[in-house]
Amino acid sequence: MSAALALGDALGVPPLAAAELLPVIEAVMVAKLNEQIAAVGGERLSP
Repeated sequence: MSAALALGDALGVPPLAAAELLPVIEAVMVAKLNEQIAAVGGERLSP
């Protein structure tokens, strides 16, 4: 979490905004990663 907040800070994103958006970003990231894993016949991840 601290690395994500540091990245957001480096990009000029306020820490409160980053903390609010991270769960949504993580959910999309896991869904897209699962799509890629499924495309090659791998095992899905849970969020």
